[in-house]
Amino acid sequence: MRSRAEAPTPTVPPSRDPPPKGFGRPPRPPGVPPPRWLVDEMLGRLARYLRFVGCDTVYVRGASDDELLERAARERRILLTRDRLLSRRSPSALLLESSVLADQWRSVRAAWPAVPTEVAFARCSLCNGELRPRPVGEEAATDTRIPAKVRAGGGPLFACAECGHLYWEGSHTASIRSQIAAWERGGRT
Repeated sequence: MRSRAEAPTPTVPPSRDPPPKGFGRPPRPPGVPPPRWLVDEMLGRLARYLRFVGCDTVYVRGASDDELLERAARERRILLTRDRLLSRRSPSALLLESSVLADQWRSVRAAWPAVPTEVAFARCSLCNGELRPRPVGEEAATDTRIPAKVRAGGGPLFACAECGHLYWEGSHTASIRSQIAAWERGGRT
């Protein structure tokens, strides 16, 4: 019989971090695609950034906790929330404790390293609809919402299949890339 001093202490293998607080499963290994997200109303800015990088991210406002849990289960989505009690009610929820967007981003990336970090013209940042390439035709050539360079055929144009919002490579895209890169380096802005 071993004495208390000789009892082996449990260890976490060095290759696996313990799961984030409020989450019942270990992080996914690299190479596994990110899940589909359901984001509660406390994390609207995070939802937009997840969409910027191409993640299927539903943002829900005004729903009860029960409605959020039911929808997440029905649509097989991972619930992202800052609500401790809500996160405890779902085995597939990730509790994001910080109110700082950079910390929220890093928490999601720590739990799912496969979350992309590069802007992808795949999801509408407004409604989560899929983006489709749109030819720069006659209609787009006169649309003053589109920069002249894009209207002249100098860059790709994308349209949301759901709401019709238009997207193109521009200074805003560069700003988003810069922001995500800063977060990946540990910045908080």
